[in-house]
Amino acid sequence: MDDAASAPPVRRSARVRAPEPAGKGGWLNTGGDGYTLAGLRGRIVLLDFWTFACINCLHVVDELRELEERHRDTLVVIGVHSPKFPHETEHAAVADAVERYAVRHPVLDDPELTTWTQYAVRAWPTLVVVDPEGYVVATYSGEGHAPEIGRLVTELEAEHAAKGTLRRGDLPYAPPEPEPTVLRFPGKVLRLPSGTFLAGDTTRHQLVELAEDGETVLRRIGLGERGLTDGAADTARFQEPQGLALLPDGAVAVADTVNHALRRVDLASGEVTTLAGTGSPWHRGDAVSGAAREVNLSSPWDVTWWRDRLWIAMAGIHQLWTYDPADGTVARAAGTGEEGLVDGPAGQALFAQPSGLAVTPRGLWVADSESSALRLLDPDGRVRTAVGAGLFAFGHRDGPADEALLQHPLGVTALPDGSLAVSDTYNHALRRYDPGTGEVSTLATDLREPSGAVVDKGDVVVVESARHRLTRLRLPADVVSPPAAERSVTEIAVGRVRLEVVFEPPPGQKLDTRDGPATRLLVSAAPPALLRGGEGAGSELSRALETDPAVGPGVLHVVATAASCDAGPDVLHPACHVHRREWRLPVRPVAGGTDRLTVELSGADGAGGASGQTPYPSL
Repeated sequence: MDDAASAPPVRRSARVRAPEPAGKGGWLNTGGDGYTLAGLRGRIVLLDFWTFACINCLHVVDELRELEERHRDTLVVIGVHSPKFPHETEHAAVADAVERYAVRHPVLDDPELTTWTQYAVRAWPTLVVVDPEGYVVATYSGEGHAPEIGRLVTELEAEHAAKGTLRRGDLPYAPPEPEPTVLRFPGKVLRLPSGTFLAGDTTRHQLVELAEDGETVLRRIGLGERGLTDGAADTARFQEPQGLALLPDGAVAVADTVNHALRRVDLASGEVTTLAGTGSPWHRGDAVSGAAREVNLSSPWDVTWWRDRLWIAMAGIHQLWTYDPADGTVARAAGTGEEGLVDGPAGQALFAQPSGLAVTPRGLWVADSESSALRLLDPDGRVRTAVGAGLFAFGHRDGPADEALLQHPLGVTALPDGSLAVSDTYNHALRRYDPGTGEVSTLATDLREPSGAVVDKGDVVVVESARHRLTRLRLPADVVSPPAAERSVTEIAVGRVRLEVVFEPPPGQKLDTRDGPATRLLVSAAPPALLRGGEGAGSELSRALETDPAVGPGVLHVVATAASCDAGPDVLHPACHVHRREWRLPVRPVAGGTDRLTVELSGADGAGGASGQTPYPSL
């Protein structure tokens, strides 16, 4: 929930005439008609100011379903879509969201925040109750107010029935007819050991197994209706399932998002069981650990296996949790529950709607959607931000990570070379972050709301959620083969460390010094603060580095170049050669670590190595 902490949760109003809703985007779910409060006089109106990126807003959409049904002949709910991100100002995106989240009431698309301003709204979500005579009677900020609103609606029904100012009758609901597609707003995808794909078909509340072509349906798991029901593949029920992960026993764990639960699917039989969650959302004061079937969860959006646990991106409360299958318990692992972008020890860090997870040797990577950030929980239990600057810092910009911008990413995928593919959802792009260089680049654009991806051989298969399909893209050659350097970490000395690049010209060649130095060395670190000194470019292949132990583990990125020419008494027109190698060296400064790192730039056969405590073949 954005900015709601600064707004009072409930504000009772004096008799103030409610302004007429207005928005240049027009109306949805009305068959083309528009509504006015004057035309709805006699009905109780609930204005829901929401935006589709906000998980708390989506919670309210679900909370209101029962209230709308119970008071359907007296209460009119109108969603006023009030965007935060640029993508949310697009009318087609709002229409997609209304279908995706099964919003079953009229929605006013207000891209310029006209109605938001008229009502002095300050937070997502905000709900405003207007009585049958057209006066504002109460304002609520945040989620969890449905019971109180229900009591208020009952009071208003009795009061205005007695006054003769209550008008009953259903309001027509006219959603657009969805186009026929194999998938409908898929969320995440998992490549199964058989080579097939399992996708969460969120709007249809099912899982779909697709053949290796990513298109042919092999089977569907789930009845296709909302619910929390275990059982056989054709009778079990989900609610908008998202994340998928393989468990050590070969089954699949499912983040059953709107059920606030973790489910298990036996791939052989299709049988579905519940691992964790009660079906009710977590609220402040609830337990944050305990028997998995007795603790409430909150919109689990993604799952992955790491360090003998199933890790859960708990988007609804801005935290990371774990599920331990050994003893059947869940526990909070990172995040205070407050929304923000704050690094530090896991228990003190702040996340903002974590929605995607991936694992590399560096740790657990998190697509932190509302802060438009890529975060890392390292093996030492510290949270670090790789890309991103805050809740309102977003855009599409490549370059150094501390300057790059994302826009509400929902997924992150480990690539073979140790870099990360980020499903940059609201930029309609697949981005790449290289921890070795600290650079962000763009792999592909024109991907309609990508929400997840999986590597398949030399390709990456992307979930194009708003195009209702999986899309296969060829990975660049330099990210397909995993570097040996990613497999181990060298413990280096605290303080001064000598880096040596060994180079000998091949037989029959000599260093080419005709136009200046024949060698060049470039050193950088990720994070940059890992080095207090020694970074940058120079002509010497030997360098004194100064490490900062407070930063913890990181990666040294070393690029060495040497020029040589053919030599000998019979060489009249010598051919010249350039030898270049890169190394990504995972290191951890510790007391007693090695004070010398040596890498080899071999001119003989192109092979390179690094020595310290651990060899590092060149990339």
